[in-house]
Amino acid sequence: MTDLLKPDFARNMKLIGHSDIGGRGDGLQLMVHHGHAYVAHPWSQGFSIIDVRDPKHPKTVNYVQAPANTWNIHLQTHGDLLLVINALDLFADVESFTDEKAYYTQSVGETVGASKREKAWTAGMTVYDISKPANPRKIGQLDVDGVGFHRLWYVGGRYAYASALLDGFSDYIFVTIDMADPTKPELVGRWWLPGMNTAASESRTWADGKRYALHHALVHGDTAYACWRDGGLTLLDIKDHAAPKLIKHHNWSPPYGGGTHSPLPLPGRDLLVVADEAVLDNEEDGRKHTWIFDIRVPENPISISTFPIPNEIDYANKGGHFGPHNLHENRPGSFVSDTLIFATWQNAGIRAFDISDPYHPVETGALVPAAPTTMTDRRPGRPKVIQSADVFVDANGLIYATDYNAGLEIIEYGG
Repeated sequence: MTDLLKPDFARNMKLIGHSDIGGRGDGLQLMVHHGHAYVAHPWSQGFSIIDVRDPKHPKTVNYVQAPANTWNIHLQTHGDLLLVINALDLFADVESFTDEKAYYTQSVGETVGASKREKAWTAGMTVYDISKPANPRKIGQLDVDGVGFHRLWYVGGRYAYASALLDGFSDYIFVTIDMADPTKPELVGRWWLPGMNTAASESRTWADGKRYALHHALVHGDTAYACWRDGGLTLLDIKDHAAPKLIKHHNWSPPYGGGTHSPLPLPGRDLLVVADEAVLDNEEDGRKHTWIFDIRVPENPISISTFPIPNEIDYANKGGHFGPHNLHENRPGSFVSDTLIFATWQNAGIRAFDISDPYHPVETGALVPAAPTTMTDRRPGRPKVIQSADVFVDANGLIYATDYNAGLEIIEYGG
């Protein structure tokens, strides 16, 4: 537990707890499960576990170090399983990506291949038993050839899904993983956008300065809703997990600035929320939006509205990234709603939106945490401002949010 710093702005939200995560204040994806928050680190490597059963007094209870030259920036929990990605630590070990802009505008596979690195790293996914929540026990591993995995989706059942940068591809593609035996997960299916299979000499189909790369997909039923950064959105039929098939590819970049990042299907309403990530400071990559699509006809998703843009101050000139990043994903066992959406907006903090009328989304709450007191992000020239990264809402409605430097916030929503 650390002292609570007064938020820069709050409306219908109240900060009730904070953790500096044992001095590793950098957080990316988080899961709250069995009364513990599992937080992945982008710069401290590894992941941490915080006991949040008393949300006003969270306690960091464990830290698991990543393998050498490897980051564990995303993870998933379900039942007694924790799945953690392994990939080359791109910010620490590839000189080409010390400039933030380069990471978002270059093919990672081609850039890493060109670097001719000699260091070894771990690529793929590790499976832990978390029946004792504070003490994960490694039980399985999936190793792949290449840079590794980026993000996962697993909510139980036989299959998990990942974005994976495998040897022979220009960037991250969609893969399916058989979890029938969690001690021996197996990669069984692959799908990619045309032009990404460099080993097959496919011709590149995108412009210089763009990244066609899967960020991640969420799955409902037999459909995977996948976001491809500057490659837009695909709906994939995954009835055959070994051979996913395209239902629809839709890209709105250009004219918009790309960065398509986070999908959230709302199947009970035939809606899909999609957030385009702001990836450069001061809106250099343009104004980014969170879109609502009508997907009654999956072969023809239609955008019907965008979320309102935070405007209490001039966030575009505050410093850092201003715009969408992650969405609370309605995971089983967490807070689930098809009308109330929670999102991170980077230097504009954490936001709640009522989409009861999908044509007119309304912001119903916001909290912008105070600036970080220390910087864990070691990239040169990064501004000392809040950059809210991920948000998770538990079944009781408590909001948990990470930041690249400022630790873990626990927040009450006023309803």
